[in-house]
Amino acid sequence: MTLGLHLSAIIAGLVLLTWSADRFINGAVGCSERLHLPPMLTGLVLVAVGTSAPEIVVSVFASITGAPALAVGNALGSNIANIGLVLGLTTLIAPIPLKPSVLYRELPILLLVSGSAWLLFIDYRLTPLDGVLLLLLLAGVLGFLVLRHRAGATDPFELADDGHSLTTRQAVFHFLSGLLILIASARLLVWGASELAISLGIDELIVGLTVVAIGTSLPELAASLSAALKGQQDMALGNIVGSNIFNLLAVLAVPALLSPMPLTNAMVWRDYGTMAGLTVLLAIFAYGMQRKGKLARFEGGILLTIYAGYTLWLVTHAR
Repeated sequence: MTLGLHLSAIIAGLVLLTWSADRFINGAVGCSERLHLPPMLTGLVLVAVGTSAPEIVVSVFASITGAPALAVGNALGSNIANIGLVLGLTTLIAPIPLKPSVLYRELPILLLVSGSAWLLFIDYRLTPLDGVLLLLLLAGVLGFLVLRHRAGATDPFELADDGHSLTTRQAVFHFLSGLLILIASARLLVWGASELAISLGIDELIVGLTVVAIGTSLPELAASLSAALKGQQDMALGNIVGSNIFNLLAVLAVPALLSPMPLTNAMVWRDYGTMAGLTVLLAIFAYGMQRKGKLARFEGGILLTIYAGYTLWLVTHAR
C-alpha cells in the first residue's frame, strides 16, 4: 500500500509538472506580449526560467527537504537524458539539421560550461561559493548572448507560439496557476521519490538520475518528438543544448546554495563523467557531420544505446 502511494505520487507529480510547466511558459509569453516587452528580453527570461523550470523547482524542494543528492541527480540526469534519450529518439525518427548558430555559439558554450562546472566538482564538495560561481557564469553566458544579438547575430532565444493568442486576463491566470501547480507538483514528486528510495533502500541519487530526471525531461522529449513527426526537428538540437546549459548553471546552483553537501565518487566520475562524455560525443558527431549538415540515425542510435546502457547499469546496481 505504501509503495503504491509513493508510485502514485511520483506519477501524479510528473504529469502535473509537465502540464503546469507548459501552462506557465505560455502564460509568461502572453504576459510579456501584453506588457510589450522586447522579444529579446522575453526570450531571455523564458530560456532562463522556462526551459529548466521543472528541474529548478524540483531541485529547490529536494534541497530544502533534506534530499540534496536527489537534486544533483536531477540536474545531471536531466542532461544525460536530454542528449541520450531525447536527441537519440528524435534522431531515429528524423535526422536533425545542424544550424550554424548552434555549432558556433551554443554548443561551444555548453562545452565550456561543462568543463567549468567539472572544476567545481573535483574537490568533492558542493558549496555556496560554487553556487555563486555557477550563477555568475550563467549571468556571463546570458550577457554574451545578448551582446551577440545586439551585434547582429541571429536571435538565440526561441519563443513559443501558444501564448500569443491569450488575452491579458488569460495570460495572467495561466502564468499564476501554472506556477502554483508547478510548485505543488514538484513538492509531490520529491516526496514520492524520496519516500520510494527509503522504502526500497535505494540511494536518492539513483532515483534522481532515473525517475526524476526522465520526468523533468518529459517536456523536451514531448516537444522534440512532436516536432520531428511534423518535420520541424531543426530546433531540437538548439533547444536541448540550451536546456543543458541552464541545467548546469541554474539547477546545480540550487543544492549548492541551499544544501551544501559532499560529493561521492559516483557523482563525480560515473554521473558527471557520463554527462560530460555524452556532451563531448555530441560535439564530435555535430562537427564531424558538418558537410552532411545533419545528425543521422546512426549517431542517434549510438547516443540512445549509451543512455540505455547507463540507465541499465544504474538500475542493476541500485542497492
